[in-house]
Amino acid sequence: MIVRIAFDSLEKGQEIGQRRIELSRADLVRYAGASGDLNPIHWNEEFARSVDLPDVIAHGMLTMGAAVQLVTDWAGDPGAVVDYQTRFTKPVVVPNRFGTTVEASTALTVSGKIGALDDDARTARVDLTVTAPDLSVAGADPATAAPLKVLVKAQAVVRLA
Repeated sequence: MIVRIAFDSLEKGQEIGQRRIELSRADLVRYAGASGDLNPIHWNEEFARSVDLPDVIAHGMLTMGAAVQLVTDWAGDPGAVVDYQTRFTKPVVVPNRFGTTVEASTALTVSGKIGALDDDARTARVDLTVTAPDLSVAGADPATAAPLKVLVKAQAVVRLA
């Protein structure tokens, strides 16, 4: 385990960073193939709308995994994350968008801060804020859509030196 952060240098409320993660339909298809989750709500717009979704939606595990990457990069070692949990609140809508190539049509914004420190265990709980544009209305523009919390209580516990 190669952890770059010293536990004693942390304070509750300290920010660990922010990241923007762009998503396209091609990303969803690649994730479906890698994960084996071939549910058509993640790639077929007609099917997604038939089950009352506004459009195709990202896989929950893709969203969750993309969000925790901020923590693993900050810690310097994915093995330092000893617990990670969240609640899914809203789907991440991924409209179809392409020109000469497939283009990102939405993005997750992830930020993290230290929510708690455990001196005995030498762990830090990182609280994540994860949003995506509210694309619940057909034709909404991701560039101007209001941010929508897509995960809540997203918390990673990191063991530090």
